[in-house]
Amino acid sequence: PRESQPGSSGETSWVERSIKYLADGKELPIRTVGKYVVGQQTTRSKATIISGTKLAKEIHKEVQKDVESWLTLGNKRPHLSVILVGDNPASHTYVKNKIKAATIVGITSEVIQRPSSISQEDLLDILSKLNNDSSVSGLLVQLPLPDHINERAICNAVAPEKDVDGFHIVNIGRLCLDQYSIIPATAGAVWEIIKRTGIETFGKNVVVAGRSKNVGMPISMLLHTDGTHERPGGDATVTITHRYTPKELLKFHTQLADIVIVAAGIPKLITADMIKEGAAVIDVGINYVEDPATGKTMLTGDVDFEEVKKKADFITPVPGGVGPVTVAMLLKNTLMTAKKLVF
Repeated sequence: PRESQPGSSGETSWVERSIKYLADGKELPIRTVGKYVVGQQTTRSKATIISGTKLAKEIHKEVQKDVESWLTLGNKRPHLSVILVGDNPASHTYVKNKIKAATIVGITSEVIQRPSSISQEDLLDILSKLNNDSSVSGLLVQLPLPDHINERAICNAVAPEKDVDGFHIVNIGRLCLDQYSIIPATAGAVWEIIKRTGIETFGKNVVVAGRSKNVGMPISMLLHTDGTHERPGGDATVTITHRYTPKELLKFHTQLADIVIVAAGIPKLITADMIKEGAAVIDVGINYVEDPATGKTMLTGDVDFEEVKKKADFITPVPGGVGPVTVAMLLKNTLMTAKKLVF
């Protein structure tokens, strides 16, 4: 790997050193990777669990500092407007978390709630007013929307320069062309986790399970593109799987992967037998299932966490993994739009 890539300084790798230690009859060395981990492993029996909560707090501090610097220069405080349609409990929770985090970093915000019966035309009218409101730095419409509303039409109705979700066709186009752009927050969170944890992507095999235009696709674009371009990518070899990928073929690909990113919305889709020793596993899944022991609803990801962590080298938990970092990246995007760094 070239010297500009993380972890490619030419030093002997941890794996190579471990093999030598084992050959000499010594114990494996303890490894330190970044500062966003919960404990270090001394054997291959358990993965290093990446704390998205801790990483998010670090990003919050960075954004807060940048906001204060922005204000010191005489600029307006960044303001985020969120449109929330309907009564979806998960959507209300996500919006609550976003507003709370915005307050922490010094970004003002507002939530505009409308019933699920709102027409597409009325929703477009609200967006038009917010697009033309100079006090609004960033704007997002919480997804999903009711079935009678065309989500793509709504995403494209948000002014691209205020599109903190990065879902506008212009922002997606810039992302795909490796240009500086507003990166969708979840994809940005996965990329940030990989970079800050020191997981190598250059020349590595990556499987992205899930091809959604808001998550799977932008994650794939970030990881496979050229690291020397305007918007640097990960230089990885990326395989995308989806609902029509046969389970045995999915297993074939994941067993070869150095990094497995799962955003399929299927609980325990990825099991321990599907992961090779030492892989990094990033779980983007959000599923609400019934706890068989208590009968209560619990949040789980797409990975069989307890079993996979015994085999993987790195793994993100659910909750406490990608989710908090996604909110943090949304705040970074809001500051970007306030500074007009892209448009």
